[in-house]
Order: sequence, then structure tokens, then C-alpha cells
Amino acid sequence: MTQRPLCFVLMPFGSKPAAGGATIDFDAVYRELIAPAIGEAGLEPLRADEEMTGGVIHKPMFERLILCEFAVADLTTANANVFYELGVRHAVRPRSTLLLFAVGGTQLPFDVAPLRAVPYRLSPEGKPAHPAAARAAIKDRLIEARHASPDSPIFQLVEGFPDIQRLKTDVFRERVVYANGVKERLAAARRAGVDAVRAIEKELGHVAAQESGVVIDLFLSYRAVKAWSDMIDLVDRMPPPLAATVMVREQLALALNRAGRGEDAERVLTELLDKRGPSSETYGILGRVYKDRWEAAAKAGNRALARGLLDKAIEAYRRGFETDWRDAYPGVNAVTLMELKESPDPRRAELNPVVRYAVERRIASGAPDYWDYATRLELAVLANDEDGAGRALADALASTREVWERETTARNLRLIREARAKRQESSDWIKDIEAELMPSSSGPRA
Repeated sequence: MTQRPLCFVLMPFGSKPAAGGATIDFDAVYRELIAPAIGEAGLEPLRADEEMTGGVIHKPMFERLILCEFAVADLTTANANVFYELGVRHAVRPRSTLLLFAVGGTQLPFDVAPLRAVPYRLSPEGKPAHPAAARAAIKDRLIEARHASPDSPIFQLVEGFPDIQRLKTDVFRERVVYANGVKERLAAARRAGVDAVRAIEKELGHVAAQESGVVIDLFLSYRAVKAWSDMIDLVDRMPPPLAATVMVREQLALALNRAGRGEDAERVLTELLDKRGPSSETYGILGRVYKDRWEAAAKAGNRALARGLLDKAIEAYRRGFETDWRDAYPGVNAVTLMELKESPDPRRAELNPVVRYAVERRIASGAPDYWDYATRLELAVLANDEDGAGRALADALASTREVWERETTARNLRLIREARAKRQESSDWIKDIEAELMPSSSGPRA
């Protein structure tokens, strides 16, 4: 059977804010507009974020930009990654790159505004409005691109600019199939357990020679099966540029902490903050490090050390939330730990509604995940809202991806219950939620 030419799609993913405060559902734009139009033009769509993990720019990304015969770039919201990738594409391919933008979704930069682009309109919900007409326009332009003159401004304006010959097309297509195959096998291995994940790593051979996307998928697969030592060891075998990325350093710190090496985890995170600046995710993981050390000190009866570590955990979570008010995760942890102090921190009354607003905005965006519902659950427990907690629990259970996520939430609820019990406040109903989150078959809590 003849294989259709590949069309690489450069665009944001998930729900993103646009001009005027609206939110655009880019997954719906791809699903309802771009992918069908590419198929109708006789091409095979390959979306950039389908091969990206954790924001890592890797070798296959550049191969796709260079070697895919066609490309579609959605410039809506003026996403920096999309413009970077478009620049690479225009530098190496003279033609067959189609530009799109949502009307009213962004103000195109001066350097891009003169380029010919296909507009599409959005509904109030941020999804394609009247997609049939826009699909037809995209399809027609892609068909025209088979024989069109150069659309790259570099090839148009710089006479004699060199074309890069496509000498690796067959190898490139084989790599796409190979990477997708490994992705599917790792998904199955995560369900089977750590030995299955280790077996795939052994088959892969030299890790540094693999695509970065495959390595990151392996890295996070070890996280899914709670193989913390395997995660730590894998970082040492990664290519140095990949091992130095923010996401890898953050997840390394998480693994170090879970492996009982809290001081090493703290060092990794503080170095990252010094080099890269504040981040809600980095501060969130640092808060977890201090939180674990606080709980250990409290169990050991070292009350002075426990008080100091609890304050450090609250401060790390609070700074993480203030770094990015849209990320409710560090915010809800700060509020919860304020509740756990011997005398609850009065700042929680100011922070609580802000955290609630942040998570409700995330849920309303149309792309909530487990942590959004878990945050809603935790806030309901803090507010003694049993009915609201029950509804949030149902959503959280239905959105669970990995067992350790529920373990984390159950642990937080246990800490709230124990703190209230010490203050002789009614909290027995929280036990039922903990049991739902962590049935006995799921194993011990983290």
C-alpha cells in the first residue's frame, strides 16, 4: 500500500489563553479542523506535541521539520515554540509550509504578518466555528503546495539560498514508526510493572543513542512504577544536554526524595532555581522535599526541627504559587500545610479563595487532569464540605493515571485528619475518602 506524504503540524496544545481573555482549545482545533483537512488533501498528519515530552526539543523534532514534505503552522497566540520551529522550517524548506491563525486570537508579529496565511474562526467556547469552510481552504492550499512556488521568505528573498536535499526520508519514516512502537510498549510495561520496563530498557541498548523522546518516556515510565533508583541511574546515562533540562532535573529531584535522599534532592532543586529562576513546578517539588523531612522529624519527636521544616515547606509552596497563580498545585499544598500548624496559619484565609479560583479556571478550560480534581477535593476537605468532597472524589478517581497520584492525595488528607484529631475536631468522615483513594489492593502509601 502506498504511504501518504507526512504533514508536520506545529501548534500549541491543550487550552491556552488568547487575546482579550478568551481560551482556545487547540486540541479541538487539531482534531476538528487541521487533521481532517490534512487527510482530505491526501496527507498523513503528524503533530509536533505527539512526539514531544516535557517540552524537550530533541533531534527527531528537527528531523521532522526538515524532512516532512509538508507542514502546517498555527500562529495563533504567537507561541514562541511554534515561531522558533517555523523559522527552522523556513530556513531549510523552500515550499509546502502552510500558515494558519485564528481571527481575533492574536496580533501577528510584524515579520510574519505579510506572509499569506489561512484564517479560521472560533466559537465562544474556543473551538472551531464553521470548520467545514476552513477545512476546505486548508485542503485546497495543501494541494496547491505540491506544485507551488517557494513560500519561505528566505528562499523568496535571498537568491541562490541553498536547498537541503532530503536524503534520509526512508530512515526518517522508519524512525517515526519505531518511536511510536516503543511508546506503545512502554505504556503496556507500566501496567505490567518495573521488570517489564527494565526489560525494554535492556532491549534499547545504549540510552545515549536513543531519541530523547524515547528516553524521557522510559524515564517517566520508571516514575510510574515507583522505581526511583532506576530513574536516578538513568539520568547518568542520558546525553548531557538532555540530562540538564529543567524537566529532567525536577524529576530527578523527585526520585531522589522518594528514594530517601532529601538533601540531594534539595541541592538539585536549589541549583535549578539559582540557574533558571523561579518556577511553580520546581518550588512545588522543593516544598514536597521539606514536607517529607518535616513529617519525619515530627514522627521522631524533634518538635523544633519539625516546626522549622514545616515553615520552609509552606514558604516553598507559597513562592511556587506566587510564581504562577494559574498553577493551583503549590497553592493548595501551602494552604494545607498552614492548616497543619499547631495554631493554623491565618494567611490561609487569604490564600484559599485564590487557589480555589485558579483550579476552577483550570477545570472550566475544558482540559482538567487528575491534579485539578484532587485540588478541588482537598479544598473541599479543608472547608469541611463533605458533599463537595464526594463529588470531587468521583472526578479524581475517574481521572487517575498512576497510583502514586492517589497516594499523594490520600497522604495529604490523612495529615489534615490527624491534625484536626489532635485539636479534637471532627474528622472521621475523611477516613472514608482516604479508603476510596487507596483501597487495600493498591499497596502501601508513599
